[in-house]
Amino acid sequence: MKIIASIVIAGLLSGCAGMVATSENLEGAQATLTPRGATYQDLVSLPPPAGKIFVSVYDFRDQTGQYRPAPASTFSTAVTQGAAAMLTGAPASTFSTAVTQGAAAMLTGALADSGWFIPLERVGLQNLLTERRIIRAEFERFGQPDTLPSLRAASVMLEGGIIAYESNIRTGGAGAEYFGIGASGQYQVDQVTVNLRAVEISTGEILANVTTTKTIYSKELRAGVYRFIDFRRLLEAEAGITTNEPVQLAVMSAIESAVIHLIARGVENRLWNLSPGTNLQDTVLGDYLNEPIPML
Repeated sequence: MKIIASIVIAGLLSGCAGMVATSENLEGAQATLTPRGATYQDLVSLPPPAGKIFVSVYDFRDQTGQYRPAPASTFSTAVTQGAAAMLTGAPASTFSTAVTQGAAAMLTGALADSGWFIPLERVGLQNLLTERRIIRAEFERFGQPDTLPSLRAASVMLEGGIIAYESNIRTGGAGAEYFGIGASGQYQVDQVTVNLRAVEISTGEILANVTTTKTIYSKELRAGVYRFIDFRRLLEAEAGITTNEPVQLAVMSAIESAVIHLIARGVENRLWNLSPGTNLQDTVLGDYLNEPIPML
């Protein structure tokens, strides 16, 4: 029994040392480009269009109303505000929202990376107009002619937002213990939903509408020992690790998927066209267009 306990202690200590070393490496790591998933690879692999579309994005707001709870549980998740939180006994929420407030920037980046759209600055439009007034004031001051071109008008406006964030849609776990030595694991699944629609500016008609959903996984693994190895000598040790999928990366993936689906439906409905000689079904767009809608 003492030999077994020594082996368990050594394993736990080595695991803790590995985690400490990993955390030290993370603290000293340099800034890198944001990691991207498989959806981004599909986005940048789209077939070229017959012509790029000038598009405007004024806002892409968080419409979920979800806030991140105070750290009173293992996993950090969003809960419903107000009376629902009181009825369920959920932990008190902080003012930090559950999803990113930079979705408009993510959408603008996805539109540009797709190669199908030319995004026009609208989120910071007031700042842009202020700078243009400064330039015109400089022209007037030095007696130069006003050669500043007018702003480009968009052909299509994109609207929508993050419309839902559901936490704890699926949870589970398992564990076992024998003679004070045991291990356990648990997981949690959250879900974020994004809506994106294209609007014809001249008429206000909604040309295409897409809703995409991305799951967010969190998991925890623990191992420990609690054992009397001799009279009045108690051995107790525990180690664990928790992994949470970043919510902002899940939102980014859902937005990228929505852009691809929007392009595919637009090509199918002849709102915009592929470059001549390209067959829709032979491209990534065909795969997304034929993707079945999951049933509950």
